[in-house]
Amino acid sequence: MKHILIVEDEPDIQELLRTYLEDAGYQTAVAGDGVAALALFGSQHFDLVLLDLMLPKIDGFGVCELIRQQSQVPILMLTALDGEERQLRGFGLDIDDYVTKPFSMPVLLEKIRVILRRSGGGEEENRLRYRDLVVNLDTREALLDGRPLELTTREFELLHTFLDAPGRVFTREMLLAKLWGYDFYGDERVVDSHIKNLRHKLGRDYIETVRGVGYRAAKETL
Repeated sequence: MKHILIVEDEPDIQELLRTYLEDAGYQTAVAGDGVAALALFGSQHFDLVLLDLMLPKIDGFGVCELIRQQSQVPILMLTALDGEERQLRGFGLDIDDYVTKPFSMPVLLEKIRVILRRSGGGEEENRLRYRDLVVNLDTREALLDGRPLELTTREFELLHTFLDAPGRVFTREMLLAKLWGYDFYGDERVVDSHIKNLRHKLGRDYIETVRGVGYRAAKETL
């Protein structure tokens, strides 16, 4: 299990990132300011640092510079500032990539996966198998009985979410936060619409409704 250090001072975003990454199979630790981040980094092994730029005590640039004095661990910087000068400064400190807030959680996870694979920290097997379904996370393809399914990005991410944790119930609120992002303020019934379309394309009752709670893939018993 890969270990990710989340450095973010906003509690709501901290919790969202921690929950999302742990659901994706990562181990996490969280720091709310630059000093705490450096203390954690010095006491534990991390495979990647998810680093906010605007931090109390020591900002993200300072944290990055001090980490780079002792380690080449992959660093993915989060920032609400998308100016070219700041991005170039970050790359000058040898960060691996930027994500600008507000960001898409699936895109963030994909960037993390690519960075870890590029650094030698990715998983060799990157497929999910469920009954007669195979989901390839590298090519983002889903095969049913060997036949490719034509899925939208959201449908693929929903399928990935359910098959990654068969039996686990996901509420609409959880799915919105995980796939649409913490800044989504639309109608939560958009989840129902996407699941209806996904069920139609599967043509099988693989996604169950848990009345009054949410949705799940039935736990595999084979």
